[in-house]
Parts: sequence; structure tokens; C-alpha cells
Amino acid sequence: MTDKSSDKRAVQIDENLKRVYQEALQEELPDRFMDLLNQLKAKDSNTTEGGAE
Repeated sequence: MTDKSSDKRAVQIDENLKRVYQEALQEELPDRFMDLLNQLKAKDSNTTEGGAE
């Protein structure tokens, strides 16, 4: 394998990975995950408002 073909493959892999991660970033979070995040935020605000548990 030549350096040129190796570079070309590396660029193609890089572009494919960026595309996959970009698609994942655009997906909506599942409702269950959002519920868990909201529970954590509520618990965090309760502990910061009421002092240490």
C-alpha cells in the first residue's frame, strides 16, 4: 500500500466517522433518558437549595 492510498483511506475513514457522530448528535434523546436527566436535575437543585443531605 502506498502512502497516497493510505492517506486517502484515512481521509475517508475520518469523513465517515464525522458523518456518523454528526447524525448521532442530531438524534433526539429518548423520553426515558430525558426523564432520568430531569430527575437528576431536580435532585441536584434540592441538595443545593436545602444544603447537604
